[in-house]
Amino acid sequence: MADLVAGGAGFIGSHLCQRLIDEGRTVICVDNFLTGRRANVKHLLSSPRFELLDMDLIEGVPDIDVERIYHLASPASPPGYARLPIDTMRVNSEGTRHLLELAVKTGSRFLYASTSEVYGDPLEHPQRESYRGNVSSTGPRSMYDEAKRFGEAMTIVYCHSHSVDVRIARIFNTYGPQSDPNDGRLVPNFVVQALTGRPITVYGDGKQTRSLCFVSDLVDGLVRLMQSEAAAGEVVNLGNPAERTVLEYAEIIRWSAGSNSEIVFGAYAVGDDPQRRCPDVTKARDLLGWEPVVSLQHGLLQTIEYFRSEIALQECAV
Repeated sequence: MADLVAGGAGFIGSHLCQRLIDEGRTVICVDNFLTGRRANVKHLLSSPRFELLDMDLIEGVPDIDVERIYHLASPASPPGYARLPIDTMRVNSEGTRHLLELAVKTGSRFLYASTSEVYGDPLEHPQRESYRGNVSSTGPRSMYDEAKRFGEAMTIVYCHSHSVDVRIARIFNTYGPQSDPNDGRLVPNFVVQALTGRPITVYGDGKQTRSLCFVSDLVDGLVRLMQSEAAAGEVVNLGNPAERTVLEYAEIIRWSAGSNSEIVFGAYAVGDDPQRRCPDVTKARDLLGWEPVVSLQHGLLQTIEYFRSEIALQECAV
């Protein structure tokens, strides 16, 4: 029996595919490559336990027999979902329904990858799973925030109405190798700017906070959530509760990259960009025995080396 990883050529999805293959699982990766990258899974194509399907979940899914379904298919960065707002909403609604219907047919266990964005600009800090959020249904992020909230609701409806064994991961800021240099989020932006000698741009005064989780830790949380019998029907935060300001991250990344880039300040990001974001991971600790173990220093060094090689490849291609 196989695991289906929707969005498996994306940043987190490709690491998940590798983890599952390393554990001896057979993986069917589904991606339409709107934001996923073929380079992320190129090294997996030679594995007899890996199959890549280039297809759009919005149009449906093939009638395949799988044991577990990981639904990570969606643009996830602000530039990605701003460029593809309708696709973002449809893959989290229609795409989610198609995968849940497959779970009904096959009796598969289903994991929906949601996001900390469902909390909006939170009034509770840190954010617990019980917090209902402070989200604008018409704001500039609504195509992502509300799509993920709808996807969560759809997942729970199938749990209650069709007895599908579901679980929902609310993923907080994640970084690491195989993320897109043009992703537009904090770590790719700061690292690329630092390595190329450009000014490191901090939006606003830099006092807004984020909590960064290394991708291997996040993937470990997803696998544990999928495997746990006790997690059926549960919503679980996955992220690193170590909170720092954006300005601190800019300074740490500049130092780690050995860069002399100037740190400059720009206007606040457009829309309802959260001022504080930090997960309460008590539930993940209690239910899954999970918490992040990779230090920021170790994770950033791996990430910086990855982006250094990506930049070199881009320069060679010019």
